[in-house]
Amino acid sequence: MAALAGVLAVGVYAINPAFRFLARNGGREVMTAAALLVVAGTAWIMDEVGLSMAMGAFLAGVLLSDSAFRHQLEADVEPFRAILLGLFFLSVGMALDIGVVISDWRIVVAGLAVFMLVKALVIYVVARLFRARHHEAIERAALFAQGGEFAFVLYGAAASAGVIDAQASAALTAIVILSMALTPLTTLALKRFLPKEAGLSPEEAEGVDAADGLRGQVLIIGFGRFAQVVSQPLLARDVDVSIIENDVEMIQAAGNFGFKVYYGDGTRLDTLRASGAGRAEAVLVCVDKPETADRIVQLVKSEFPGVKLLVRAFDRGHSLRLIQAGVDYQVRETFESALKFGQAVLEELGLPQDEAAEVIADVRRRDEARLDLEVTGGLGAGRAMMRGNMPTPKPTPYIKPHREGRLVNEDEVPAEAVLEPAERKAD
Repeated sequence: MAALAGVLAVGVYAINPAFRFLARNGGREVMTAAALLVVAGTAWIMDEVGLSMAMGAFLAGVLLSDSAFRHQLEADVEPFRAILLGLFFLSVGMALDIGVVISDWRIVVAGLAVFMLVKALVIYVVARLFRARHHEAIERAALFAQGGEFAFVLYGAAASAGVIDAQASAALTAIVILSMALTPLTTLALKRFLPKEAGLSPEEAEGVDAADGLRGQVLIIGFGRFAQVVSQPLLARDVDVSIIENDVEMIQAAGNFGFKVYYGDGTRLDTLRASGAGRAEAVLVCVDKPETADRIVQLVKSEFPGVKLLVRAFDRGHSLRLIQAGVDYQVRETFESALKFGQAVLEELGLPQDEAAEVIADVRRRDEARLDLEVTGGLGAGRAMMRGNMPTPKPTPYIKPHREGRLVNEDEVPAEAVLEPAERKAD
């Protein structure tokens, strides 16, 4: 417990300052070496206190993934990923006890089938609960139905503690290893028997180039109907604009109208670098999905803090998240058009144009005041600033006064300020 607490304390209070120092005074290679040192050191500490090295490596990964430099580290370790995964699967294959598989083949086969089917079903249900499409949920279920590497740690710990015997541990380990080995077969079966969704591959589509070495003054991420309008005033002033989009059909359609749009996923740090996000003066995030926009904002603010960041917001809650993330400008995608529409309605109902514009200006001011309240108090804080179509009851006294009100200091009140009852009624 002391070792775990110490590692967590170092991760929370020391990793960010250390990597910040290395970023200022070292290079990317030094940061990569430091990340590997954190992983190896944590694994060694966990092994020294009686826990597994895998637990230590996992804990180090959690700490690094929560640091402010996680995106940089992710890009730096990318070249090592395939090699380390290959070594991992070699070690997994060497752990397979063929003798146990042959002697207990009925238990192993039945356990393998039940395990993969149950896990696939659970993954499919969870994916559908989180509103994934049917096709996407099936893909996830097929790709993640195999066992995980921590099963080996769990079974090893259970065997050493006497919870299960060596024969049961070997059989359970064989089930997990075989489920991993079946993953390529389930992937091939998925591609063969699952109908493909409509869409084009960027490699197969004509006229689609990947983002690489872009140097635009402004980078637009996402080129739907919103970004298409946004680009017009920029192009009218000859601003050098780079555009990336991950919808192949949209890229081809934009090419028919004279736009050069590059293929790229704005949620990837390497794509942002290749798209020139670090050299651009402004990055415009115009994607449809708010969670995608949040991810891009997080990357840009973390890796390119000097770039101006302007973001299309999906709704009011998304606007609040963007404000709290520190973007330079955000606007709800339907707000301005709705105000324009409302002004046109007022004018069609006979209100003069200047009065209609004044009403819209008042609505805009109230909305800004409400947004300021919601930034600190949440979505319910600015509710009083909204106008509803339900009549608000006026408060009335519980007991009606029996006598008329009178002035207490009548001598000090000017005569012209005192009204007779008839005058008060007329007023």
